[in-house]
Amino acid sequence: MSTALKQRIIRSELPSDSNAEPLVMLHGWGLNSGVFDQVAPLLAQSNDVILIDLPGFGDNADVTLTTLENAVEHIYDSLPTRFSLLGWSLGGLIAQKLALTYPESVSSLICTATTPYFMAQEHEWFGIESKVLQQFETQLANNYQKTVQRFLAIQAMGSVSAKADMQELKKAIAHYPAPCEESLLHGLRLLQTVDLRNEIQQIQCPTLRIYGRLDSLVPYKAVTKIEALQPRATTIMLQHVSHAPFISDKELFARTIMEFMERC
Repeated sequence: MSTALKQRIIRSELPSDSNAEPLVMLHGWGLNSGVFDQVAPLLAQSNDVILIDLPGFGDNADVTLTTLENAVEHIYDSLPTRFSLLGWSLGGLIAQKLALTYPESVSSLICTATTPYFMAQEHEWFGIESKVLQQFETQLANNYQKTVQRFLAIQAMGSVSAKADMQELKKAIAHYPAPCEESLLHGLRLLQTVDLRNEIQQIQCPTLRIYGRLDSLVPYKAVTKIEALQPRATTIMLQHVSHAPFISDKELFARTIMEFMERC
């Protein structure tokens, strides 16, 4: 039995006897669940929302992130028996693995600005150049705060509201504990090594994949390849946002998710 993770719950506006399953939201590398603080109340119009920090981050900084499987176990053991699941960036990688490992528990899956494999392969796969994450790993040993700030800047890059997005992300995560440096390193290595491309076709639940047309970490050129690997998934490309669509246009993001969940 793994350590139960701390979580925050935003209660739905629906009557208490509603059968709507909660929506669990998983954040990305270097950050915490504070990134969802603005959009979560919008989503709570129709479902309870559970915000849970990944192991090693935010309120769970005291639980070290190690392997993908270990992260999945920690999160699963902290959740109700049935839920919808939203994962952003690294959180989306973990969410996909959780849906594969516990198909009976995940009623629907929303993958936001994420991919089954983050690293670029020349002429074969579009993603992050290996030298970029290698530089982050090197910089992490010297100044982890500056490294996280640089990663934030990349996430906002390309958005028409990049500067505002960057400030919003910084402000959102500042209210929660700093991440564990060891977990930051392990998280980078997950981004570098985890490859679920041969597995995502086995995801059983309805799946929505949301991308930002201006995203440089999960480039739009990767979308058709991901669609081919999971053809039953629904794909939506938001045209004027980058890697953090819930910051750039939270109303559109929330509406897109609620419409999908209503159809499930």
